[in-house]
Order: sequence, then structure tokens, then C-alpha cells
Amino acid sequence: MSLLEHIKTSKDIKQLSRPELKLLAGEIRKRIIDVVSKNGGHLASSLGAVELTLAIHTVFDLPKDTLIWDVGHQSYAHKLITGRNDTFDSLRQYKGLSGFSKIKESPYDGFTVGHSSTSISAGLGICYAKYLNKDVSDVISVIGDGSLTAGLAYEGLNQTGDSKRNLIVILNDNDMSISPNVGALSSFLSRTFSARSLQSMRSQFGAFLKSLPKIGDDMYNIAKRSEESFKTFVTPGMLFEAFNFDYFGPIDGHNLDHLIDILKNIKNPKDPVLLHVTTVKGKGYEPAEKNPIYFHGVDSFAVETGKSKKISNGIPSYTQVFGSQMVKLAKTNKKIVAVTAAMPEGTGLVEFSQHYPDRFFDVGIAEQHAVTFSAGLASKGLKPVVAIYSTFLQRAFDQILHDVCIDAHPVVFAIDRGGIVGKDGPTHHGLFDYSYLRCMPNMTIMAPSNENELARMLSTAVKHDGPVAIRYPRGIGLGVQIEAHPRSLKMGKGEVICDGHDLLIIAIGKSVCEALKACEQLKDHDISVTIINARFVKPLDAELICEYVLKIRKTIIVEDHVLDGGFGSAVLEMLSDKGMTGFPIKRIGIKNEFVEHGPQDVLRRDYGIDHTAIVTTALKLHDKTIE
Repeated sequence: MSLLEHIKTSKDIKQLSRPELKLLAGEIRKRIIDVVSKNGGHLASSLGAVELTLAIHTVFDLPKDTLIWDVGHQSYAHKLITGRNDTFDSLRQYKGLSGFSKIKESPYDGFTVGHSSTSISAGLGICYAKYLNKDVSDVISVIGDGSLTAGLAYEGLNQTGDSKRNLIVILNDNDMSISPNVGALSSFLSRTFSARSLQSMRSQFGAFLKSLPKIGDDMYNIAKRSEESFKTFVTPGMLFEAFNFDYFGPIDGHNLDHLIDILKNIKNPKDPVLLHVTTVKGKGYEPAEKNPIYFHGVDSFAVETGKSKKISNGIPSYTQVFGSQMVKLAKTNKKIVAVTAAMPEGTGLVEFSQHYPDRFFDVGIAEQHAVTFSAGLASKGLKPVVAIYSTFLQRAFDQILHDVCIDAHPVVFAIDRGGIVGKDGPTHHGLFDYSYLRCMPNMTIMAPSNENELARMLSTAVKHDGPVAIRYPRGIGLGVQIEAHPRSLKMGKGEVICDGHDLLIIAIGKSVCEALKACEQLKDHDISVTIINARFVKPLDAELICEYVLKIRKTIIVEDHVLDGGFGSAVLEMLSDKGMTGFPIKRIGIKNEFVEHGPQDVLRRDYGIDHTAIVTTALKLHDKTIE
């Protein structure tokens, strides 16, 4: 049996010698690569954190001590050594292991995560809870992968430093956050400064200086500044010392001996501690080391070559369509600028950044800043297009409302990954955007039913004098031909795409395709269907909808979104305001629950928002037997 097969709990790690831990690191990497090559996942980040994971589990008493992984996609090694090796093949599969840390999955997962930069704030909260419960165990927050570009991380650092709580923050620096300053001297200083004997001596010497009459406090402050000046001269720790953290590092995050030694030294601190470790993203797998951005989040691939196993059918994704249209529009409209929050690849803006580098802004993992920054651009006549995933745009609610909508600045929000997203699960599904955007005055909301409609909506949005949100799904389009010069849409106007007389289906975005499939199946039940592609969540095409609701009388409203406050709610509110009540209307959407991870088509089926759900609902409306 391999070493990994013997590891059932974190306690088993403590029984291994350091040479055995190094062998185990290799086995863990092999296991991660094997599973992710089949299932897809966040490969490079987890490969880079293997030794750090083993060192933490060796030194700390988990789960009594609490470990928090920021974002959580660095936690695959952590899962493997905490009783989940036997089920690791189910990673990111339907009803299998989550791709992130999840409290409900294991007591070793200290906090449920998925969005970045939460670990320090959560860790401080847990520190205070333990203090109030008279629990003296440690709390360790591991942050990295660019998470220190977000303001929330600094808010957490600020309060932690002021509170003097004993939080241990480990910065996993893999060139996605702070540039490394690695060397023998830095490593030596970190281990030396962290030694318990030195910490005790510092404390006693500080007390002695303070006790000196009249000059004590001044002498102590001079000594403290001298030590900090020396440390910050040879290490990049000045920022963290300014937050009142004891800073140690940078240290090689793949040197298990050094990691274990320094973690033992900083365990059970009296004040906040930040350990800066430098790691190689993709460590141990050459393709991932050479291309860590691609292997950050990857689909299935061939282990031997690192090449994707996906076979392209030539149909572009919605993301690719957005990216190519941005380049075309910017060629003739010099006011257009693009803004993204650390996701140029994920949002399709790489080509734009290459063509128009002076008009492209990647602001880091800082969605709030991205929105207000864009409002500033728009206030001086530019046309910013902010490309952010739906789930991450939630973090900028106040900035959209306050900084964009109050003055109706013409900012375009390109909301990628709207609706059911897939294997990343509840933290990443974009199921709430209609609800949190449609309540905002001055906001226009569109959702395309195909890729050509996306091109038309983008063309419409950049000409509109006010805030616009375009929400589109993850994945490939329908193969619809995109117009060479996409025509603008009439604001707030939907279209009838099927004309029947027995049933009205009002659909938006991705759900239009499901409605068309249902329409074909309902022909076998002698039910003739009218389908309205609403196009706009706000403003609604009230005239068109009211006309057909009144004419056909039986209506189904379909959306790839939560029902609470969504598109269907908007339609019902409008009908109620117009006194059009008493008609049989059914809504199809996600109930008030979080959707787990799994394939998109399976999730749509099991959560009741696909064409089969439409057919079933239609048959019930017509009192027909469901076969």
C-alpha cells in the first residue's frame, strides 16, 4: 500500500518521519493530477500547496485547531489527508466531493468558501469566538492566489492587527499576489526571528526598557523601530508590520523541513502572526508549472501532454462571442474601455487587452473597486464595459446602486456565468442577478437567447445612455450565425418566436432554448404553444406580454434563476399592477435553495427548470395525463 492509503485522519500525518512526508507529497500530487485530469478542477493551486498542507497538519492539532483555506481551491491535498481519499474520484462530480472547502463535508474544513479574500475576516471571527468560549486552540488562515488584491483582506488585517488576537495568517505567495523575495538570508531570518527563545528575550527586553524611568517608552520605541527597519530592509514585511502583525518570511513553501520548523515556532502566538511562504503554482507537473493560468481551473486533460480532452465542435462559447464583439466594437468606438476583476481569460478579454492595452484594466480581485472605478470612467465620457461573473458581481451591490445607478452613469455590465454554472457549485452559480439588479432605478437588464442576440445586445448597450446589464450563460452557444454588423435592439421589446393558441410560454435567456424543445414535445399532446422571448428583464415588454396573456389565458414563465424576485416575479408584479389577475400562470425557476455542483444539464433536470419540467407543467395546466 502507498503511504496515502494509510492516511485516514490528520493524526496519521504526525506519525510520519520527514522523509516519509516528502514521499507522501509526491503521492498526493500524483493522485490530484490523476483525478483532475478526468474530472477537471483547480489543479495548479492545489499542486502548489502540498508541502504547506502537510506541514500545517504535522504541526497543528486539527480539527481542534481551525484551518481556513481562502477560496478553497488550494485544498485538494487537505481533502486527501482528512478521510476523503477513498471518495476523491468523485471530486466536483454530481453528489460527490466539493471542489472547495465545505463545513458540511468535513469537520476539518473550518469554513465554507468559494469567493476569495474571506479567510482573514472569518479567521478573526473564529478567534474571538474561541476566546469568548475560553478555547485556547489556534486559528490558521491560508490566503493566496491573488486574494490579497481584494479590499476585504485588508479590512480583516486592519481589525486583526488592532485587536491583538492570536490569528495566524499564512500568505501562500505563488506570484499571484506579492512578488517573492526568496533567498538563504530571508529563510534564515524568518526561522531566527520566530524562535521561541528569541521571542521570549524580545518580550523581556521590551519590558525592561519600558521600566526605565522617563526614557523607557522612548527607548522601547527606538529598539522596536530598529528591529523592524532591519527586517523590512531584507524582507517585504513592512506592510504587515504596519498592520501590527509579527511578520516572518518569505520562506520556501516547498521546503518541508523549514516549514515545519517555523510553524512550530509560531504556534500559539500571543499576537497576530503572518507567515509569508513562496510556492510554485503547478509544482510537480511540468505543463501546469509552464502554464499556471490555464491549469488554474481546467477541464479534463491528457496527463502525458497536458492537452485538453475536449473536442471542439466549432461553436464558440458565449464568453468568446463577447470577447470578439468587444474587439470589433472598440475598433470604431474609441470611448469603449474594458474592465475586469482578475479574470481576463475567464471573461474573454485577452484579445481586447492585446489590441487595446491602454483601454484595458484588470483591477485584481476587487469587484467593488472595479465598479466604482468604471463609474469614474463613465462620468468623464468613456463607455466602460465591466466583465465579471454573476456570482462575483454580487460583491459590488452597493457600488452598482450608489456609484452607478444614482447618477445613471452609462456603465455596461457584461455578466458572464449567469444561471446554472456546473461543477463549482453553490458559491459559483449565477442565480441571483435578476433579483439584485432589477430593484435598482435606472438599470436596464437584458439576457440573450443565443449568441447572435448577445452580439446585438452588446451593440445596443454601448449606445445606451445609462447603466445596462447583459447576463449570459456559461458554455457554447447554439451555433447561430452572428451578423457581420449586429443590429441594435429596441429597448424593452421582446419578440414572439412561436405562435400558437393553447399555451403561452414567456422565457428569458437560456430558458428560451428549453421552451423551444418543450414546444416540439407538446405538439405530440396537441398543445399549440406561443413563445415570447422576453429579451428584457427590465424594462419588460408589458404591451406584448399583456396582449398574449389576455389572448391565450394559460401561461408558463421560465427562467434560469431563483424564483424569489426574479423574472417571473417581475412579470407577475406588472400583471398585478395592470389589474390582470385570475389567469392560470405557473412559474418555473429555482426554488429558495442553493444548487449543488454537477453537470449543467443534470442540475437543470433535477432542479426542475429544463424542457421536461415545462412539458410536465403544461400538461397539468391542460389536465392531461403525464405518461
